[in-house]
Amino acid sequence: MAGGPLEGIRVVDLTSVVVGPQTTQILADYGADVIKVESPTGDLGRTIGGGGVTAGMSPKFLHLNRNKRSLVLDLKQPAGYAALMRLLERADVLVYNVRPPSMARLKLAYEEVRAVNPRLIYCGMFGFGQDGRYRDKPAYDSIIQGSAGVAALHHRAFGEPRYVPLVMVDRTVGLIATQMILMALIQRSRTGEGQAIEVPMFENMVAFVLTEHLQLKTYQPPRGGTGDLRLLDPEARPLPTRDSWICVAANTNEQAFALFDAIGRSELKSDPRFNSVMARFKNVREYFRIRTEALKQKTTAEWLAIFDQTDVPAMPYHTLDSLLEDPHLKDIGFFQAVEHPTEGRMWNMRLPNKLSGGMRSDFLPTPKLGQHSVEILREAGYDQAAIDAMIASGATLDGRLKEQ
Repeated sequence: MAGGPLEGIRVVDLTSVVVGPQTTQILADYGADVIKVESPTGDLGRTIGGGGVTAGMSPKFLHLNRNKRSLVLDLKQPAGYAALMRLLERADVLVYNVRPPSMARLKLAYEEVRAVNPRLIYCGMFGFGQDGRYRDKPAYDSIIQGSAGVAALHHRAFGEPRYVPLVMVDRTVGLIATQMILMALIQRSRTGEGQAIEVPMFENMVAFVLTEHLQLKTYQPPRGGTGDLRLLDPEARPLPTRDSWICVAANTNEQAFALFDAIGRSELKSDPRFNSVMARFKNVREYFRIRTEALKQKTTAEWLAIFDQTDVPAMPYHTLDSLLEDPHLKDIGFFQAVEHPTEGRMWNMRLPNKLSGGMRSDFLPTPKLGQHSVEILREAGYDQAAIDAMIASGATLDGRLKEQ
């Protein structure tokens, strides 16, 4: 028994790479029984980045697929399709991240699966909403970053369009899909009925960007242009100190005035350009310039000590490597050493959020391809002869670890 708030919820996971596995990872971490259904070649994410001890176990895959069970099914074979439909009869959630026409070709459109389980929550993540002209276009994280205005923010700030070097669209949309699934489960608890959920990447990121940056074009007629100038200024970045870099944000009057005192510019507290939040917003370029020049005068450690005393929000600038040595993360045991049955000793990241009502009590290591095929098919009512026949035909794959 996994424990946690989602114990007893069964999720059939048809997703791959990042956006879908991010969603089902959260559900799994909080107690859901997530059955990761993979083709005989496996999730493409198993090979992205490489570096695994064994084939098909890349580091990114390890961090996105713990607490799940892997079942291989060739859905193009009648036996594989029939096994999936049997699983769906008793499932609570089906999650996929291919375009809806692909699901229709597999005979997995919503009406087809609803016919076997009207309580099912059917959640799809794909590039574009199905009511518009882009509905059939393929999409990846970078495609959406460029088309939804994320890359344009870099263009405004630094003079050239750039992608954020993080699959932020996949990560963001995965979080949104998790929220939508949980809301649908709450509604089902009231009505007894399942439903279909669309989570399009493009529309979600357009809303994400424009909620921040539509600004004065919110009004009809427009009262000005787009863009939050505080965020688009080139100096809205980690700032150089005498010896390294520092991250500082002083937004309220109390914080800004404490910053002015700290840098020896107390007179700026009464300067009409900087004596209010609105004044600093209108003069953000000069405000940031003064801040940038002043912080070069002391070391990062000196500034952090000063800002801690004056309650100005500030943190050291971390690289990917120095983040692993952060003392706060060590205090809370964020990085936990675990033993993976095939990949050896590895770092697992602790769940960032806590529930006083109870968390998942066990830890399932990221599975090898098809590691739980036999186990899950038995649970679904297949006898050994039927399972052996499916293995022989290639409809499934027995990927159990040798020691099992």
